Amino acid sequence: MKLKDTFVTYASGNEHTMVATEGFLGMVRSNKTAAFIIEALKEPTTPEKIAEALAARFDAPRPAIEKDVAGILEQLRSIGAIEE
Repeated sequence: MKLKDTFVTYASGNEHTMVATEGFLGMVRSNKTAAFIIEALKEPTTPEKIAEALAARFDAPRPAIEKDVAGILEQLRSIGAIEE
């Protein structure tokens, strides 16, 4: 899976924003976890690899990380931001 090329990301300070250039009309502001996942999706990856990278960076229980990854991926799918 990968972030579609029609979504552009921008990071400034502690804020991460994603804007669609076609299709979905809107802008998505992300927290630190969602921003990490979105950045990981700029290259082909899997939910497992994303969870592994998050676990290496943040001190959180693995089940909580996997739940967060699944939830954010589902939200991104709902706006058509992911190529499977």
